[in-house]
Amino acid sequence: QVQLVESGGGLVQPGGSLRLSCAASGFTFSSYAMSWYRQAPGKERELVASITSGGSTYYADSVKGRFTISVDNAKNTVYLQMNSLKPEDTAVYYCKARSLVTLREYWGQGTQVTVSS
Repeated sequence: QVQLVESGGGLVQPGGSLRLSCAASGFTFSSYAMSWYRQAPGKERELVASITSGGSTYYADSVKGRFTISVDNAKNTVYLQMNSLKPEDTAVYYCKARSLVTLREYWGQGTQVTVSS
């Protein structure tokens, strides 16, 4: 059974940092593309960053230079390092896994990130 569990969210002041983790189980991690999405109140869910099994990365323009996505295949965990956080980064952050074979997608339950002074 595929399971994604996010952690690491919380309240941080503007300019601060957080590292989100997404622990994956029930599938072969290296056969999936992993992504982080976020959804702010009243807004649609948007792609923040993604990484392929080959290590290629994508970042939304709004987070380029501030966020870094990475994976630890040994731990089946994907991370999102978030630096220089802004109030507009406030959202629920979700981890998504997409099978490179079936294209089926799995989502985590989300973790709240609040950037406020």
